[in-house]
Amino acid sequence: MPPISREDRERRRRTFDTVAEQYERARPPYPPDLFDDLLSITGLEPGDRVLEVGTGTGQVTIPLAERGLRVLGVELGPHLAAITRERLAPYPGSDVVVADFETWEPPPEPFAAAVSMSAWHWIDPDVGYAKLQRALREDGWLAIGGNVYVWPEGGDQFWSEVQEDYDAVVPNPDNRPPPRPEEIEDLRETIEATGHFRFVTGRRYPREYVHTADEYEDLMGTYSPNIDLDPATRAELFARIRRRIEARPGSTMTAYNLFLLNLARPL
Repeated sequence: MPPISREDRERRRRTFDTVAEQYERARPPYPPDLFDDLLSITGLEPGDRVLEVGTGTGQVTIPLAERGLRVLGVELGPHLAAITRERLAPYPGSDVVVADFETWEPPPEPFAAAVSMSAWHWIDPDVGYAKLQRALREDGWLAIGGNVYVWPEGGDQFWSEVQEDYDAVVPNPDNRPPPRPEEIEDLRETIEATGHFRFVTGRRYPREYVHTADEYEDLMGTYSPNIDLDPATRAELFARIRRRIEARPGSTMTAYNLFLLNLARPL
């Protein structure tokens, strides 16, 4: 995500709650092997307590709970939290609180791990890393990462062609295709620069998804830059992209997602 001001970050991170059900329906799931690696590398065991920052609708919360971990999620959006809490009903050891993580106070008992996926970039780093370090056991783990669009060499030309629609409706110097996968770096420098954690390892999980126009429009509507557009502009942009996809062979496009996992230990 391009750098944004503190004010824009505060406003835009609250927009996801306005599309909570759509977010649950449209966002792709995290790969199972990411969670398998997380537990294998960290040695987390069933019953261990995990703090999750930014649950969304449970895309990470549920796989962790399914593996026997007791997850306490902190979610800014009440509608997002309600969906996650409903999905957590079969896992009585886990729960979600509605709170702003920067002002929320962790319980006294430290956690075995802290996890944040696709949410950590919304947290003030000057507050977030220090708070996570305090919330963890001395032998605890930090797991942060996310899901970014990439465009591999030889990939679907949709990502080049669709820039015409963005330039026509929302012209911006930042309009460009997604980066190559090899351009995405791990968070070693960012994590170690905080002075609170040392980077241990990073893992990458590339995935491809073929979307119809309906599916991709649904997905586009869950990203904050699109939610943030005025309704008329958003409708025009989505209509142009829909027509582009429907005119393609098979009426589909291929998205390339790179899921990322960064693991660190508190200093």
